[in-house]
Amino acid sequence: MLKTLTATIGLLCISNTFMTIAWYGHLKYEGVKLWKVILISWLIASMEYCFQVPANRIGNLGGLSAGKLKVIQEVITLLVFVIFARIYLGEKLTWNYYAAFGCIMGAVFFVFYFRGNAPA
Repeated sequence: MLKTLTATIGLLCISNTFMTIAWYGHLKYEGVKLWKVILISWLIASMEYCFQVPANRIGNLGGLSAGKLKVIQEVITLLVFVIFARIYLGEKLTWNYYAAFGCIMGAVFFVFYFRGNAPA
């Protein structure tokens, strides 16, 4: 399970990096025409799928439910975005970033700690 989790998390980190760049990287280039931004963003985002789909497949075949995969995805999305926003966009990390991260970590706790009665 550790090998599956490591591979899944690694691929999701790469996937989220591409998607974050596609969605937010253009914000520094206000002078670029919108159609060019859309085209470039789609090209970058297409790389995201090359990592996202295998990550979910590997994780699911390794025993992770779709719900667990989604929660892992959201944690990674927030981490990648916070790093990107701080380093690339120069945004200050305020209390609400940390509060949001805390809420998502709460979701991780509930999804992974409690088994529930229904099959996954």
